[in-house]
Amino acid sequence: MSDETNKKGYQWRFFRSGGFDQVRIETADDLRHLGELDQKLWSVLACPTSGLEFDSRTLQLLDVDDDGSIRAPEIIDATRWVCAVLKDPGVLFRGADGLPLAAIDENNAEGAKLLATASKVLAYVGKADAGEISMGDLAETEKLFAPEHQNGDGVVPAELAGDPRLAGAITRIVETYGAAEDRSGKPGVDRARVDAFFAAAQEVSDWHAQADADAANVLPLGDATAAAAAVFEAVREKIEDYFTRCRLAAFDERAAAALNPADTAYVELSLQSLDAASAAVAALPLALVGPGRALPLSVALNPAWEARIAAFRDEVVTPILGMREALTQAEWQDLAGRFAAYRAWVAAMPANPVAVLPVADVRALLADGTCAALTRLIDEDLAAETAAGQVDALERLVRYNRDLVRLLRNFVTLSDFYSRHDKAIFQAGTLYLDQRSCELCLRVGDMARHATLAPLSGTYLVYCECQRQGEAPMNIVAAMTGGDADEMMVPGRNGIFYDRQGRDWRASVVKVVEAPISVRQAFWSPYKRIGRMIGEQLQKFAAARDKAVNDQAATGVAGASAKIEAAPAAAAAPAAPAAPFDIAKFAGIFAAMGLAVGAIGTALAAVVSAFLGLPVWQMPLVVVGAVLVISGPSMLLAWLKLRQRNLGPLLDANGWAVNTRARINIPFGGALTGVAALPPGASRALTDPYAEKKTPWKSWLFLVLLIAAVVVAWQQGYLDRFLG
Repeated sequence: MSDETNKKGYQWRFFRSGGFDQVRIETADDLRHLGELDQKLWSVLACPTSGLEFDSRTLQLLDVDDDGSIRAPEIIDATRWVCAVLKDPGVLFRGADGLPLAAIDENNAEGAKLLATASKVLAYVGKADAGEISMGDLAETEKLFAPEHQNGDGVVPAELAGDPRLAGAITRIVETYGAAEDRSGKPGVDRARVDAFFAAAQEVSDWHAQADADAANVLPLGDATAAAAAVFEAVREKIEDYFTRCRLAAFDERAAAALNPADTAYVELSLQSLDAASAAVAALPLALVGPGRALPLSVALNPAWEARIAAFRDEVVTPILGMREALTQAEWQDLAGRFAAYRAWVAAMPANPVAVLPVADVRALLADGTCAALTRLIDEDLAAETAAGQVDALERLVRYNRDLVRLLRNFVTLSDFYSRHDKAIFQAGTLYLDQRSCELCLRVGDMARHATLAPLSGTYLVYCECQRQGEAPMNIVAAMTGGDADEMMVPGRNGIFYDRQGRDWRASVVKVVEAPISVRQAFWSPYKRIGRMIGEQLQKFAAARDKAVNDQAATGVAGASAKIEAAPAAAAAPAAPAAPFDIAKFAGIFAAMGLAVGAIGTALAAVVSAFLGLPVWQMPLVVVGAVLVISGPSMLLAWLKLRQRNLGPLLDANGWAVNTRARINIPFGGALTGVAALPPGASRALTDPYAEKKTPWKSWLFLVLLIAAVVVAWQQGYLDRFLG
């Protein structure tokens, strides 16, 4: 929407917080016109659906394209929809769990459906007289989606059929095509399964009709054809082999001897233990081969095939050709032709699970209107007032009633964060660490990625790993905007993190991103650095002197040992004369020390003389000036950096799209981090029984310096004007 449209259209109201203008969302008209607000004025353009202190189901419903992110168009569409189905969208500002039924607009087509759905849901859960519906009512799925109730999901379980015939059909469909789970948890059928089953049933029925139309050829034995065909197939190849051998013998009489078993074959068999099931016996021809011979069906048969040929004779030959003791080649070809048609028909059998069902049952299901009855049941279920889509829409409305305005105050504006009345949805809890409480704490999914972008916020950041028994570990980042960081150690510093549910977690510091914390810290930092430097130098000097003493002692011990070992030789030799005392050397050392002390005294005297030479009113200015020279640059740099602190990079590093420079200025930063302080009205005893005893050397040193300064000032005549 263009800026020109905003100027001529709805009159928005803004407030300034965080260094930028934020729109006020306080009335129903604000919600109705939200889509007209220029998106350049939105605080956020996108936010993730995870890692937030917000109802995850509501975020899932808002994320229409299910990409894990909620963008401005999805917020606008949700707001438009809820304004369309409610009489007064102002009810959303209550943020209540329950939605009054009277708030739903029955004059809107979708609103009327939602109102009817709400009434039916309340009736199912035993609250038919209730005036509002809540999430708790929608959560009672065992009542709302009982198998005996139409629930609008398009799945019909057997319990909903109300007719044993239809219930049996549902059971058969489930057995062949699997079950669709009803919202009640019961197995049932949906439109796709019903259509697939009856399409397959019709295909199977048509396939059987083909056999009925040419029964003489396809089904020569009627219903017994299938069993007879199985017997026929069991001997078909062996009988074909026999008649082929006989035809070869007719072609050439010399072949007959070769086509019958040789004497050597029988000799080999004679050496074996034989039975009728022997493979070697079964490999022999069915009967003796000769030109034009018929196949005997009772006698002179291969023992391994006698039983199968007998079944072939009784179940195939006799029913079709009559009693026979032998089967000619022509009769065999006639039988083979009859069963060839049957084999072709069987090969064309539909490849679906209905084909194995008895054809009588299949045709009964097709003939008695079962398909139409099941389809009607499914349509009625889909059209129910508690249809799955309608229940989902009702859940969406109830959740938006409770959560939408809160989300807008963390998306279109950041008023929850800056108002301090409620924590923002990105604030994960409060970290207690180093006598401070940090309220700007965010969950961190990818610490490495977050730590790359977050330093651009200009904020002192502490990354912690939080653990709690029975819970998965989580990582957080806390913005430290008060106190100082002198005692911060990484790793090893521990604290306590309280999440938004009030549960405590053990927090261990794993990473720190340094930045200025406060101007007060910047004021003292030069002096602390000087103090640390002096302390380090003193430690180095003491360590060096300690090492020198230790080395000297070791050298002395070694020398003494050497002297003891060399004592007999030394006793024989005359003792060397001791070195004379060199007074000039020691005089030089003392002279050098005196010069150093004199130089220091002269410099101190010059400073004190210059200071005392100033008018009295200038002396405090000089002291203040000296302090500013030392602390001023550090304070100025910290002040400039603190003014640039920005919330945006902290959120962007978590997948947000922050649309403005959301400042964390010095006063607001101080409010985000609490520093330890005694409660109002508390009494305090200053006596510490275990305090270290104070030594007066500091007082004596100050007194000596003061006397020296007075003496120098008196000698230089600076006190004459005060004493004269």
